[in-house]
Amino acid sequence: MTLVIATATPFHGHVQPVLAVASDLVRRGHEVVVLTGSRFAEDVRAAGALHVSLPADADFDDRKLELYFPERGALPAGPRQLDYDLKHVFGDPTAAQYRALRSLLARRFPASVVVSDPLFLGATALALSAPPGRRPVTVSLGITMPTLLSEDAPPIGLGMPPLVGEGAKKRHRDMNDQVREVFADAQRHVEDNFGESGTELPGFLLDCLVTVPDHYLQLTVPGFEYPRGDLPPSFRFVGPLPAAPPSGSRPLPDWWAEVEDADRPVVVVTQGSFDNRDLGRLVRPALDALAGEDVLVVAVTGRADGPDRIRAAGPVPANARVAGYVPFDAVLPHASVLVTNGGYGGVHQALRYGVPLVVGGDGEDKPEVAARVEWSGAGLDLRTGRPSPTAVRDAVRKVLAEPGFRKRAAGLREEFGRHDALGAIAQVVEEAGAAAGPA
Repeated sequence: MTLVIATATPFHGHVQPVLAVASDLVRRGHEVVVLTGSRFAEDVRAAGALHVSLPADADFDDRKLELYFPERGALPAGPRQLDYDLKHVFGDPTAAQYRALRSLLARRFPASVVVSDPLFLGATALALSAPPGRRPVTVSLGITMPTLLSEDAPPIGLGMPPLVGEGAKKRHRDMNDQVREVFADAQRHVEDNFGESGTELPGFLLDCLVTVPDHYLQLTVPGFEYPRGDLPPSFRFVGPLPAAPPSGSRPLPDWWAEVEDADRPVVVVTQGSFDNRDLGRLVRPALDALAGEDVLVVAVTGRADGPDRIRAAGPVPANARVAGYVPFDAVLPHASVLVTNGGYGGVHQALRYGVPLVVGGDGEDKPEVAARVEWSGAGLDLRTGRPSPTAVRDAVRKVLAEPGFRKRAAGLREEFGRHDALGAIAQVVEEAGAAAGPA
């Protein structure tokens, strides 16, 4: 048995993959404590682990970010918002996270392995606090694309695929230099936070997120990520996590037989399980776009009042069905296309079923996910989080008409099948636990 601390910044999209790993490790007989936000206590207990809340100065409710970070809402999505997030959402809690980790290790739970999401910077500080063997082994889960700067690919934030041809490497290096300049103030801010924990960043923050952990396990396959020849030895592709089992036993909608018996393409539309406050960004435009098409549209709003909100904005087209919650594992086997805002986990879930995609998302990592969907050949990138109905309709028509998209999505599904993410993570944890020194 290995003692494991799993840590996650208190965002739903960060906590859920960490909990999937924690639950699997518990099932394998390991003892796991999850250090994360107080609002996730019930989810942690349901995973079979012990929950420990972050201290108040590192805890927040991601559903109410405007209360904790009021300045953030006024910033446009893109570099300015990312700069703010690096400084305040992820950087400022570093010392408090690190102190909580050290206290937990010293007083209550002497774990030999710490598993974290990459932006839980307290775990990065722990990795820098002492050489391997004098601290727990650190394992970082690549829950979104790697942030490491490379001469083989553009830096994150631009939402563009790698350049090709003569001079491509130099242009990538030039873009990397510009990114370092753009985030120079954020770098100094985060360095100050690491200084409060008694550690020092050995390089550019976005590089350190990948290079500092003892193991960096990317939750995808090479076919969905830009190739790089300069990855560190600690980097490894382990494939995506399996889909989480549905919570509760929600009945399927009374129109579900229409999906199972559909004699026309089924187009599923979603804004994910979290970024769905304004369904007018993607769901409503998609309904309007496809109203005259020979398809069955299934709009999964991800919220109980979603269908009422959709109807309040206008009539639901005759070829559409709207639901609050439908398990993706139920609907994706019937889907011909998924129209989505581009969450990393949701995109991988669709590809697990070989479903091609149309992606319209902005903010956080979504433009980068969308760019990789198009680069991989598994779908189209609408390059906006508020696409017009015309843009959605044209993209869906193209994906349905050209078999290459489904062929490439099927190829990624096969590549997924050659990986076992949970098994690979467990192997790393078990080997690290056997070799690790005392906390």
